Amino acid sequence: MSTLSLAVRDSATMLRRNLLHARRYPSLTLNLLLTPVMLLLLFVYIFGGVMSAGLGGGADRSAYIAYVVPGILLMTIGSTVIGAAVSVSTDMSEGIIARFRTMNIHRGSVLIGHVIGSVLQSVASVVLVGIVAVAIGFRSTDATVLEWLAAFGLIVLFALALTWIAVGMGMVSPNAEAASNSAMPLILLPLISSAFTPIDAMPGWFQPIAQYQPFTPAIETLRGLLLGTEIGHNGWLALAWSVALAVLGYRWSTASFKRDPK
Repeated sequence: MSTLSLAVRDSATMLRRNLLHARRYPSLTLNLLLTPVMLLLLFVYIFGGVMSAGLGGGADRSAYIAYVVPGILLMTIGSTVIGAAVSVSTDMSEGIIARFRTMNIHRGSVLIGHVIGSVLQSVASVVLVGIVAVAIGFRSTDATVLEWLAAFGLIVLFALALTWIAVGMGMVSPNAEAASNSAMPLILLPLISSAFTPIDAMPGWFQPIAQYQPFTPAIETLRGLLLGTEIGHNGWLALAWSVALAVLGYRWSTASFKRDPK
C-alpha cells in the first residue's frame, strides 16, 4: 500500500475509535451542548423582548431571535470542541498515545482521527441547536442555496480551526480538568463578541475587544449569509482567522505530538 493509502486507512481507524468513545460516553458531549441551548433559551425568553426593542423590533422577540441565533451556532462549535481537548488530554495521561507511537501506524492518523471526529460532532451539534432555534421561531427565508452552502462551509472551516487549537491545548495539558479549563476561552470569546448585542451599543473602550477577535467576523458573515445583512469585509476576516487558527493549531499539535513522552 502507498503512504497515502496507509494514512487514510489508519486515520479512518482512529476516527472510528473516537466516534465509538463519543457514543459510549455521551455525557461530555451532552453537557457541552447544553450550554449554547440554555443560553439561546435564556436570551430569547428572558431578555428577548428588551433586546428586540433595542434592535428596533418592538416587543416582538422575532427580531432578536434572528440576531442571536448565528452567534449561538458558532458558540456551539466553541463549546463542542472542548471535548476534543479533554479527549486528547485523556489519551496523553493514560498512555495510549505513547503506545500508538510504538505501533506501525501513520503517526499523523492519531491527531487526524481526533480532529475529524470533533468536526463531525461540532457540525451535528450545530444542526441540533439549529433545530431548537427553528422550533422557537428562527427563520431564514431569504437565503439562497449558494448562501446556505457558504454558511455550511464557514461552519465546517471554523470548526476545523477551533478543533486544531483545542487539540493543541489537550496535548500540553497535564490532565483532562486542565484541558477543559484551558479551552474555556472558546466559550467565553463569543460572550464578548457581537453574538448577543451590536458592537456599536457597547462602551467605546470595549468595542476593540469585541471587534478584533475571531468570533465577531465569523458571526457577522454567518448572519449575513442567513439573514441578508451586510457582510462587508467580515467574510475575508472570517476566512483569514479560520485559516490562521487552523495552521497555528496544526503546527502546535504536531510539534507537541512529536516530542518525547514525559
